[in-house]
Amino acid sequence: MTREDKTFLLPEVEAVQNNMRLDKFLVLNLPEISRARLQKLITGGYVALDETLLIDNAHKVKTGDAYVVTIPPAEEAEPQPENIDLNIVYEDADLLVVNKPSGMTVHPAAGAWHGTLVNALLYHCADSLSGIGGVKRPGIVHRIDKDTSGLLVVAKNDLAHQNLSEQFAAHSIERTYYALVYGVPNPLNGTIVGNIGRSSFDRKKMAIVESGGKPAITHYQTRQIFGRVAALVQCNLETGRTHQIRVHLSSKGHALIGDQVYVKNKKSEIMLPTNIKTAVNNFPRQALHAKSLGFIHPRTGQLMQFDSDLPNDLQNLLSLLQAFAASEVS
Repeated sequence: MTREDKTFLLPEVEAVQNNMRLDKFLVLNLPEISRARLQKLITGGYVALDETLLIDNAHKVKTGDAYVVTIPPAEEAEPQPENIDLNIVYEDADLLVVNKPSGMTVHPAAGAWHGTLVNALLYHCADSLSGIGGVKRPGIVHRIDKDTSGLLVVAKNDLAHQNLSEQFAAHSIERTYYALVYGVPNPLNGTIVGNIGRSSFDRKKMAIVESGGKPAITHYQTRQIFGRVAALVQCNLETGRTHQIRVHLSSKGHALIGDQVYVKNKKSEIMLPTNIKTAVNNFPRQALHAKSLGFIHPRTGQLMQFDSDLPNDLQNLLSLLQAFAASEVS
């Protein structure tokens, strides 16, 4: 049996492994597969001893046993069109620009097969989406996090997809984000440089890494200051890494308000009016908005530039902070 056909004949159980749990034994021999995944394979009937299928994770292995594990091909659900309202800023035969609300995932993935931007696009565009992105990501050239709001460009044909992808690869796309952060950056304006890769402490997080990772550059400007409590920061991306703004600003001690992943105990301890303290400390998402987007139209060569107002939740938080700052001055 070969690993190419996803069937694994494991080494015989050694004497020191006698009476070990089956799931633990599989983890030792298939370390590239998570224990949770292996447990599902066992209960699903994909592990055999001779001709007997085993479905008990706690089955005790015996010295000399030889187990066979079959990895079934991944069955990725093909996204279906869904009649979901879209805020379309611009559309022509080649592309469209969408103002994505917070809470909407860009493309289907485990745990989010429905209600995504792709589901909505398939309904809106019918059969006109580019196929370069694959079945699960038709038309998608770039993405923003589920809880980040703002502008995205979507390709409707292969010409547009290829050209826009090249512009993103060349870092020639203009992308401006607005973020509300804890504290006040010092200096107020600057550039953050640091390779971003998977955190060695928490595999669900990204981090600035000393070796490996991918180069990441974020230019930032502080637009408004609200006492010592918070600041409105404009970020322009020279690169586009996963969680780049969140990781870079957090590394400087200025995590995004509402960011539950990178917020390192930055709940405001400063004496604040109750309504403002509650609004800041309990903001339900990372306070990040993809405000502007600029690129060269793939067919006409024309510079396309789009801007998006802050959504209501961010605008309300901003107004509270502005009112607080004004009261402090007076």
